[in-house]
Amino acid sequence: MYVVTNREIHQRRQGLKIFGKTPSTAGPNELRLVQITKQDSNYQTVLLKDRLTRNEVRELKQRYELDIDDSQEWFASLRVACELMDQAAREQRHLLIFVHGYNNDMKDVLETAEALESLYDLIVVPFSWPANGGGPISGTSAYLRDKQDARASMDALDRFMGKIAQYHDVLTKARRERLWNKAVTEDEDRGNWQEVHARYSELLARDCAVKINLMCHSMGNYVLKYALQPSAAAASNLIFDNVLLVAADANNPGHERWVERIQVRNRLYVIINENDFALEWSRRKPGEAQRVRLGHYLRNLVARNAYYLDVTHAPGIGKSHGYFMGQPVANNPQLKALFRAALTGGCAEDALTYAPDLNVYRLT
Repeated sequence: MYVVTNREIHQRRQGLKIFGKTPSTAGPNELRLVQITKQDSNYQTVLLKDRLTRNEVRELKQRYELDIDDSQEWFASLRVACELMDQAAREQRHLLIFVHGYNNDMKDVLETAEALESLYDLIVVPFSWPANGGGPISGTSAYLRDKQDARASMDALDRFMGKIAQYHDVLTKARRERLWNKAVTEDEDRGNWQEVHARYSELLARDCAVKINLMCHSMGNYVLKYALQPSAAAASNLIFDNVLLVAADANNPGHERWVERIQVRNRLYVIINENDFALEWSRRKPGEAQRVRLGHYLRNLVARNAYYLDVTHAPGIGKSHGYFMGQPVANNPQLKALFRAALTGGCAEDALTYAPDLNVYRLT
């Protein structure tokens, strides 16, 4: 598994101890790639070198038919992007970018990512920002520190989104050109460009078997909210097939201003549990404009591009905060099917009941 992070990295340490609890000493915008393998219950970590050699770039260019200038500077993230897309295509799995929430150390992040991979047959790439992992017992000060680190991490997440968009374009350019030429050839001498474009769209839809989706959990939504603020934010570009805002620890009032900046190819889901114990606790924390939480409130659901899903009364949910894994999905096949559809670029609301008075789809 690869992890993208703006945490401080302690290069002389081993295992998960390389990950710090504060932003990178080079600044909160600094991104590092870490390869993680698990042996029994232990994790081994390898911090990837920053830049690729000229020979490494040429080898990638040839192997993956990349239309890139190999005289330019390229980074290890290009190799990782090539490997992940190749793996996803070979194994017929989808990619999920996962942004965790408050109170997650690296072991928590990896265990959640592993659960997502196992439950939904995904390849998960976590973006880990420096949450403290102090637990509710740490109280208000720890929560507010994590909110501060979440805001400081907004540009790092935005940079990561920009890299995803860049590499997706690089990796699919050659394939798109081949499909366009096929559509033109099939038209032969008729010169009907409308039909050529229609055929190209059909071929492209069939060929794009690998979907890239995003899930933000809890305070991870707060990081995304701030990443979307700059007028030229990469996070607001068309990158993902589906975006899931799960148990969002962000204000409900005014959420439409940032949610409507998110572009998706298929669906944007806001998933709500009114009994969520963590968001109920979060609601009571002091701080600037700490109001009812988006993932905890069934009013004011007004973002025009969002599908709001209410799982409050689904069997097995209770007060759960991480209801996409563990006992809630183990005991509720319908809930698991909902997340499977959403996390793989599908339409999760098809099997739900729509409540027009609240603008919400309900799983009961």
